[in-house]
Amino acid sequence: MAAVNEQGDRVLRGIAVSPGVARGKLYVWHRAEAEIPRWELREEDVPAELERLEQALVATRKQLLDVQRQVREVMGAEEAGIFDAHLLVLEDRVLLDEVVRVITRERVNAEHAFHQVAHKYMAALSRVEDEYLRERVADIRDVTARVLSHLMGRAHGLDLSHLHDPVIVVAHDLTPSDTVQLDKRKVLGFVTEVGSQTSHAAILARSLGLPAVVGVPHALREAGSGTYALLDGFNGLLVLNPSDQVLFEYGQLVRRQITLEEKLREVVDQPGVTLDGVRVPILANIEQADDVDAVKACGAEGVGLFRTEYLYINRDHPPDEEEQFQAYRRVATALQPHPVIVRTLDLGGDKFLSHLVPQQEMNPFLGWRAIRLCLQQPEMFSVQLRAILRASAEGNVKIMYPMISGLEELCQANELLETCKDQLRQRGVPFNENIETGAMIEIPSAVLVADALARRSKFFSIGTNDLIQYSLAVDRMNERIAHLYEPTHPAILRLIRMTTEVAERAGVRVSVCGEMAGDPVLIPLLLGLGVHELSAAPPVVPKIKYLVRRIRMSEARDLASWAIQQESATTILQRCEELARQAAPLLFETRRIAL
Repeated sequence: MAAVNEQGDRVLRGIAVSPGVARGKLYVWHRAEAEIPRWELREEDVPAELERLEQALVATRKQLLDVQRQVREVMGAEEAGIFDAHLLVLEDRVLLDEVVRVITRERVNAEHAFHQVAHKYMAALSRVEDEYLRERVADIRDVTARVLSHLMGRAHGLDLSHLHDPVIVVAHDLTPSDTVQLDKRKVLGFVTEVGSQTSHAAILARSLGLPAVVGVPHALREAGSGTYALLDGFNGLLVLNPSDQVLFEYGQLVRRQITLEEKLREVVDQPGVTLDGVRVPILANIEQADDVDAVKACGAEGVGLFRTEYLYINRDHPPDEEEQFQAYRRVATALQPHPVIVRTLDLGGDKFLSHLVPQQEMNPFLGWRAIRLCLQQPEMFSVQLRAILRASAEGNVKIMYPMISGLEELCQANELLETCKDQLRQRGVPFNENIETGAMIEIPSAVLVADALARRSKFFSIGTNDLIQYSLAVDRMNERIAHLYEPTHPAILRLIRMTTEVAERAGVRVSVCGEMAGDPVLIPLLLGLGVHELSAAPPVVPKIKYLVRRIRMSEARDLASWAIQQESATTILQRCEELARQAAPLLFETRRIAL
């Protein structure tokens, strides 16, 4: 039930997944569950029914690819990658073969068979304790609804075309397909009864810039269509019929947010320099060539991480040398003279080409991925290396190898690079003979042999996401142990310090391109530990630059010297928060409100 605060406001509480504040009328949406027909087939009709199923699967795949393309154009490749899971459902031979068996053996129509099998899968996943796997039920539900819509000849998804004024949508859940349909001219934000921080709807909401709260129990029962409400995506609240006092307090919060946005616009064209004059280049992470506009708009000083795997996924064959060259050159040309660091393929884990799917692995994130995959696929890897080398003729391109665990991998990659250089020389194709190469430091073993790596590298880039995951043995997508994923764990700080100390002696620059580089609270700590550059998602870059320009490097070094002696991750994080808040209170005050 809704809680009632001291002012008499009815407040529903959930999980804040996308920041922002929205005020308006509620639109409560109940997903229409059409009755699935069932009829028996004559034996001679079975082949035609199987063909009808195949046509629906093909139509669904085409529809999903169209949605994915639109999402990639509007939001970016990472968000578009959410629909990889949907496409994989359509290629799941276990599920599809079972559907075919039901049609063939029971002689029933395709709608009934697909609905029956898919719901058996969803019921099984719903009982799994792992929150991440339970969230994948939404993906199967989404695909199932699409296939059934094609089979039954009816419309699919959330339709808001009849609305005249913008609303806050309240639903039991929203699939990724529902979420990408949300038009900001019609939707102010949304609330769902189920979901988590890792749900695809939450990720898409953040990309769309829509305030969102998920995991609100009984939201459909408590909220009524037409009710005026206030949605707080910072603190995870839905206030029904808010009082004047609440509206006033949130009005203040919105004004602080506007002030912050004005301050951030002021620093976009300013360099990253601390108050005591230390230069800190702040770069951007991108997934595709189209992201260059976002890099320019956010004031980044180049690209610290170009995730090239997004050129490869969701296609039957990898991009050829010319296609890759054009993509890399486009970014390099657009951002001159700023650097563009191209990370070689990080396929594997949860991202595979359809023709490169390996045998089932117990733990794919510890398996055949990244540099391991590339070194075992030298022809494919050489195509990418030649494309990057050709783009390096622009003068600002660098190469970075992912998931380096030791010296042998780095040497093998560089040897193949030299072979590719010889091939281009023979073809008379220009490239930068002195192109810089670097290694990602994201495996503890790489830290321990960083001295050997530094002698063969021009730069290091610390991938904190994997470094934390592999060092602490924590899958951060697993809700049961996500609390153990601690960026300020003393072991992580020591690994970073070990890396920067080795790099300092070797004259190698160190950047951080993981999520730690996008968290304002952790920026002073990283700089104090000896990190030279930061690379984060374009929307975060202005906040990082704003904070860097408001701290002193001497304070950051004092913080790091103190933190490296501590034993508690929580204590370290608290001290980091205190320093960041003192330096840039406006970054944090926009989230403060109590009900």
